[in-house]
Amino acid sequence: MKFKFPEDQLVNTPEGKVPKLYSCAECRSGAGLDFSFTMAFQPIVDWNQKKVYSHEALVRGTSGESAYSILSQVNATNRYQFDQSCRIKAIQLASQLQIPSYLNINFLPNAIYQPETCIRTTLEASREFQFPLNRLVFELTEGEEIQDHDHIIKIFKAYKQYGFLTAIDDFGSGYSGLNLLAKFQPDLIKLDMELIRNIHLNPVAQKLTNAIAGVCREVGIAVIAEGVETIEELKVLVDMGIHLYQGYLFSKPAFESAGDVNFPNI
Repeated sequence: MKFKFPEDQLVNTPEGKVPKLYSCAECRSGAGLDFSFTMAFQPIVDWNQKKVYSHEALVRGTSGESAYSILSQVNATNRYQFDQSCRIKAIQLASQLQIPSYLNINFLPNAIYQPETCIRTTLEASREFQFPLNRLVFELTEGEEIQDHDHIIKIFKAYKQYGFLTAIDDFGSGYSGLNLLAKFQPDLIKLDMELIRNIHLNPVAQKLTNAIAGVCREVGIAVIAEGVETIEELKVLVDMGIHLYQGYLFSKPAFESAGDVNFPNI
């Protein structure tokens, strides 16, 4: 069952009723929301090249409050506006910080009504803040149950047509997993941190991770190991041929900043 917008969020057009499209300025001011938020950025590193591959935009309160403090206020009534505002805020801050890498933006799977409508706001933000479209990565978070896989695939395909990269976040922890991967192959998958945690002590997790990485290589999907915190974990993952990493071992999320990056010796 697809997400249905409340009537007061729809406007009449020649093509029928569609969600109200907020401008960048309205999204920045929190139109349709009764709370404010900002972003922290956490680097995703390329171990082989010893450089930052991307920065993920992570929701935070305006005084540095946790992501949960913001996400707990998102509901069926404001989900669409929040999703759109996150895109604008992430692009705006990334531009101000002159982030030279890719920019990963999470999107809520049940917040999207029409991909073309949502993309218009992203295009406007890219033009206004002069952030290149070909450096945007949209991550599907598995924290929400996907109500319509075919609709998500339509969204992914629309993103690819515009030159965005696509990713599945927290792969292995949530609702999409292998079924979605069999139907659509994103550019990247991010292995869930619970699979990575203490992987050097868990032979089964090692076999599963190695198998997933092998399949992804065969079908042309890059793998990001998420939540890497120790050198012992990193050594096991490097031996598997994984070269993209995100985690405290390299850098913690930095409030409204690109943050510093550490490449440990192993």
